[in-house]
Amino acid sequence: IEEKINRMPLGYFDATNHGEVLSRITNDVDTVSRTLSQSLSQIVTSVATVIGVVIMMFSISWLMTLVSLVVLPISGAVVAAIVKKSQKYFKEQQEYIGHINSHVEEMYGGHVVMKAFNGEQKSMEKFSKFNDTLYTSAWKSQFLSGLMMPIMMFVGNLGYVAVSILGGWLAIQRTITVGDIQAFIQYVRSFMQPISQIAQISNVLQQTAAAAERVFEFLEEDEQAPETETPLELPSLTGQVEFRNVKFGYSPEKIIIKDFSALAKPGHKVAIVGPTGAGKTTMVKLLMRFYDVNDGSIMVDGHDIREFSRKDLRRMFGMVLQDTWLFNGTIMENIRYGRPEATDEEVIQAAVTAHADHFIRTLPHGYEMEINEEANNISQGQMQLLTIARAILANPRLLILDEATSSVDTLTEVLIQRAMDALTVDRTSFIIAHRLSTIRNADLILVMRDGDIVEQGKHEELLSAAGFYAELYNSQFDVEVAPAS
Repeated sequence: IEEKINRMPLGYFDATNHGEVLSRITNDVDTVSRTLSQSLSQIVTSVATVIGVVIMMFSISWLMTLVSLVVLPISGAVVAAIVKKSQKYFKEQQEYIGHINSHVEEMYGGHVVMKAFNGEQKSMEKFSKFNDTLYTSAWKSQFLSGLMMPIMMFVGNLGYVAVSILGGWLAIQRTITVGDIQAFIQYVRSFMQPISQIAQISNVLQQTAAAAERVFEFLEEDEQAPETETPLELPSLTGQVEFRNVKFGYSPEKIIIKDFSALAKPGHKVAIVGPTGAGKTTMVKLLMRFYDVNDGSIMVDGHDIREFSRKDLRRMFGMVLQDTWLFNGTIMENIRYGRPEATDEEVIQAAVTAHADHFIRTLPHGYEMEINEEANNISQGQMQLLTIARAILANPRLLILDEATSSVDTLTEVLIQRAMDALTVDRTSFIIAHRLSTIRNADLILVMRDGDIVEQGKHEELLSAAGFYAELYNSQFDVEVAPAS
């Protein structure tokens, strides 16, 4: 499971609820694990007991043994009928455990928004719907599987009756003695007990089968494209990046980037702008090879990025995402995530460059302050500054800044912009921003619209062209004034 997760494409996690994934790799795997550690040993013991008892029964009377064995097909038919009926309920039970986990994870993650819009009742109704379905499938599966033991006892008693009648007749014929009959009945009891245990274990195996099916569905999911067998290793990196006729869609039916071509020279600052949904962030995901292009190629220093291993490729980049991510740990550990071997002095210097040092020192325990699991004991702006410090510490040759200043106030944005200007010197940088005023000094601005580049050039050139970029830029300053009454 662990290896599979690392080989899964990002598209799977984008399309699958986190709670559903967690349910498969925790609840379902735990169910299978418990069965393997407990039930299998009982099955081996029961089968060994049955074989030994049958041998002893044959030593007394082969005819009575055959009569006793008649209960096996009857028992098998009963077990098969119950399993066939109850299996769908066990499968539904595991499925809705996943749905409930997904819903709880989703509501807990967005509980502030949910409460702000008075969504408690709607959330409870949805939870109750899932829970009612889980309850129904659980009691039906348990009821049907609970029939197994009493039915098996009834079938076993039929075996006793048959053996007693046949044994009495054979005793009258003086074929066997009364003592043999008594011994044989004890063997029949010893024979039926493990059979009943195996039938009871089949209840557990049904739930395990449902859980295992979900686990194997996960294991059979498509994996990301395999790495090249001979990955390229560059002794040094100049930082030239070229997009050549890139075509991409998250699904083959819906192509969102139709024909993207651009050249970023070493050390240049490249801004990618455009309206929401134009494909800006998608280009960054392609550059980091979170997704592979459908057609065309992306080149770094003249080499297709598919010639590098993903690990080496991503080591070339530093990234600040629109959605900040910090883990449960100290501020020092979170910044050092960009370069684990960095010293404390290097971490502090990165924070100074990102203008995060001042606010860090005002916090309780400073750099040793523990960020909680939800990272809600610091502000969004402070989180953004820490992720920028992390990227600075990594000291990459290529930078990706996706809405890097979207969560900070105007004053902090100015400070960050200065830090970024210093950081991007002699580094190839890709900057995605809706605030076009922040990228006026970019060496190249790529204007995207509906997956295509409609304009490219410097800020002044694009404004002079009075095209789509000028329209976007001027729209930031347009103020609609209500007519006087």
